[in-house]
Amino acid sequence: MVGEHPRDDQSAAANTNSHDPLSPEHPQSKAAQRALLIGAIGVVFGDIGTSPIYALREATRHAQALGDPRLAVMGVVSLAFWALMVVVTFKYVLFLMRADNRGEGGALSLMALAQNALGRRSALLFILGVCGAALFYADGVITPAISVLSAIEGIQGAPGVGSAINPFIVPIAAVILIGVFMVQSHGTAGLAKFFGPITLVWFLSLGVLGIFHIFDDLSIITALSPHYALMLLAANPVLGFVILGSVFLAVTGAEALYADMGHFGKSPIRKGWLFIVLPCLTLNYLGQGAFLLAHPTAIDNPFWNMVPQLIYWPLLLLATAATVIASQAVITGAFSVTQQAVQLGLLPRLDIRNTSETQAGQIYVPAVNGLLMVGVLFLLVTFQNTHNLTAAYGVAVTGVMFVNTLMAFTVARHKWKWPLWGVLAVLIPMGFVDLIFLSSNLLKLPDGAWMPLLLGALIVVIMWTWVRGTQILGEKTRRDSLPLSDLIEMLTARPPHRAQGTAIFLTSDPTVAPVAMMHNLKHNKVLHEKNIIMTVHTSHKPRVREESRIAIEDISDDFKRVTLTFGYMETPNVPKALAQCRRQGLKFDIMSTSFFLGRRSVIPTAQQGMPLWQDKLFIFLMRNAANPTDFFRIPPGRVVELGTQVSV
Repeated sequence: MVGEHPRDDQSAAANTNSHDPLSPEHPQSKAAQRALLIGAIGVVFGDIGTSPIYALREATRHAQALGDPRLAVMGVVSLAFWALMVVVTFKYVLFLMRADNRGEGGALSLMALAQNALGRRSALLFILGVCGAALFYADGVITPAISVLSAIEGIQGAPGVGSAINPFIVPIAAVILIGVFMVQSHGTAGLAKFFGPITLVWFLSLGVLGIFHIFDDLSIITALSPHYALMLLAANPVLGFVILGSVFLAVTGAEALYADMGHFGKSPIRKGWLFIVLPCLTLNYLGQGAFLLAHPTAIDNPFWNMVPQLIYWPLLLLATAATVIASQAVITGAFSVTQQAVQLGLLPRLDIRNTSETQAGQIYVPAVNGLLMVGVLFLLVTFQNTHNLTAAYGVAVTGVMFVNTLMAFTVARHKWKWPLWGVLAVLIPMGFVDLIFLSSNLLKLPDGAWMPLLLGALIVVIMWTWVRGTQILGEKTRRDSLPLSDLIEMLTARPPHRAQGTAIFLTSDPTVAPVAMMHNLKHNKVLHEKNIIMTVHTSHKPRVREESRIAIEDISDDFKRVTLTFGYMETPNVPKALAQCRRQGLKFDIMSTSFFLGRRSVIPTAQQGMPLWQDKLFIFLMRNAANPTDFFRIPPGRVVELGTQVSV
């Protein structure tokens, strides 16, 4: 299973003050609570905080076709406000944040929670989880491009800047984004402490700017009533359906509230949303609406047109910083999701580097970073401006939201033990809203919405190929392998030459003789004095307590079976776990211990298993997987690899 992971890289304050999901929440000082609140604002709300730059602009452009400029503005502002209330406040803040997997949130954690609640593996939940992860990656490519480009486009209206700057907008955005991707390998712990304050200032600026312009036409306050939203939809249902696709841009960062819950806790996120982010966003949308009622010609870019010339450049720089932070959150979120996908067997082992010696969760995945950078730059060159990019934006996010609603049914019914009528009463309206927004965004398919769906489909194919390929390989290995108990009986009857020391054989199936052991006996005619059959297991829980990490089982005088269990949000560290094994009575000298790994050379075949093209894709993924020695943090000088050839 996979699930969206909190963007752990973002806040140094949060790393030191967030609660431990494995222990009961403890009272925190007011300073710690403030640090978590500010950290959450910097990480959780970065994406949704950049939406005012372009969301209202796109929606009002479509609404002008109504022929009633006032209803267009009032209706769009009303729709934006109620989208924030229904999708973010009611669905995520009040409902979904209750569905935490030992403190963790996000689509992947929700899937793991649903599997546990169901008490068995579910193919449907597995498919939903894979789709959720794939759509998250698709969203991760679009968000940096549209966020940074929306801020840089503000240069076009800056004092002292003419139309001559237009050809340089995309190159400037590209340079900034390349810089963001280039610094990932150094980690973000040093910069993270500035993210929260900068984003807080950005939200306060949005609120103040909105208050300043509300007085342009105070009647805009009545747009808080759903009456105007319903009037707009009733005036032209078809056009209203199209407008909803643009209005959804106002809530595109809603998933982050749930995904980052485990890192910051429910309380800071809820307080940040209800007392800072929601009021500031509402005031800004009201201000933009009042400004448009008073200045209808400003519809080409209402946000930047309503910025006073005196503060234009400072706000432009602040907007750029805020969009960079929003991009940073998505990128590091993709790293975290990748780590979980690898741990849960949805992707091959990848090179995952820790960038901090003191803070957990500070990781960097070079392959994902490079692919994201290429994807973002491709979007910039292809779409050229935010108006075109908004056509591609939204489908991936609405898809993830609908996936969450479907998986929440299992949690509410089987974990919370809600009656069926209660579950349906809550989830049917939520699912209906999700489907309305999803359908509206699908209307953008010819204009660019095909891109995230295509990208998501490619990622689903990769994940499914890896999962299916490893299943076929595992089944074939089990068929061709000798049960470990039978091998031990054979070795007792005909003892081989014994070498001093301990041999640790890493295997995915502890009930059969490891391939490396069989090859060692076949070619070297030797067996170590002590042999440990070790399996590294990934739990459906985000983290595993130290006392539950290790299970040791005596098979015979010479053989022991050791199972190491890590949470899907943890990085496996075999040597560290072995040190704990010694404290639990497993005696061995690490200097006379060898790790034996089996390396399989896979060849494609069209006669069995997957189609030939999928075989080749699986082999490509295997060849590019990270070395297990590095992945499990095993000292390279203690490793012996023995290979065999198999077909899939």
